[in-house]
Amino acid sequence: MKSTFQKLALASSVAFALAGMGSTGMAAGTTPKTTDAQMKTQSVSDQVSDARKEAQIWTTYATNPHLHAFDLKVEVKGNTATLNGKVQSGAAKDLAEQIALGVDGIKQVDNRLLVDAAYEPPKRASTDRSFGDVVQDATITASIKSKLLWNAHTDGLDIHVDTNRGQVTLTGAVASGTEKDLAGRIAKNTNDVIGVTNQLSVTGKPGTTARAKDEMKTTAQESKEAMTDGWITTKVKSSLLLTRDVDGKDISVTTDNGVVKLGGNVDSKAEKERAIEIAQNVRGVKKVDPSGIKIE
Repeated sequence: MKSTFQKLALASSVAFALAGMGSTGMAAGTTPKTTDAQMKTQSVSDQVSDARKEAQIWTTYATNPHLHAFDLKVEVKGNTATLNGKVQSGAAKDLAEQIALGVDGIKQVDNRLLVDAAYEPPKRASTDRSFGDVVQDATITASIKSKLLWNAHTDGLDIHVDTNRGQVTLTGAVASGTEKDLAGRIAKNTNDVIGVTNQLSVTGKPGTTARAKDEMKTTAQESKEAMTDGWITTKVKSSLLLTRDVDGKDISVTTDNGVVKLGGNVDSKAEKERAIEIAQNVRGVKKVDPSGIKIE
């Protein structure tokens, strides 16, 4: 999609240059005439608008976990987006169309994507990550770090997380083997994680790095003010949404004086127990009431 960004840069440069041209004065009552320069400016403006729409659609494809591996091509003219390339399923083809239609200014989509169940996405060099890979890895890293910091039984400040194409590596120091295993489990159960290499060292004592000490003081001070029922509800809900083996969208969370009540429907007893465990491990939670969860 390099051409889209080149097109956008070129169009923007021309538009900027044209915008700097002065306009001639006009007597009152005179009917304005469209000059060649104005027509050219309008044409460039349209190009810039089309290129921006193309870039928005392509960027969304590049960061979408269901589409980023495919080599999709996007061309926009006015309010119409034309899609070309191959995908492995009709669902992916429909998703690509809906994303394009969701962009402001796109009214119709000429969906020329070919569905081929045997299609293999283009292979890249082992060290080469696409834009989508980089964004997804950064998202995974942030999700794991957040869950470790919110968890009452892990010292997230002393645990470092690195992700490369869904493969997560944990390094740093923890107080016990139990904490090491829990950190590994939290990482493994995070959405889009393919595998975990747990290289955490067990020190037998709480984290003592200077950075950890300073940040722990700040965190403790903030927690006294911020660990309200609203804070707890947000962190429990977020932890559920970031975990692959529970459907956080279907589970409601409310908190009253540190007591978390869970509601909604789940598919199995295992999913219910996992939701309870996640809620119990969030900092500030005193008790979890799962009576509102129903197994379908």
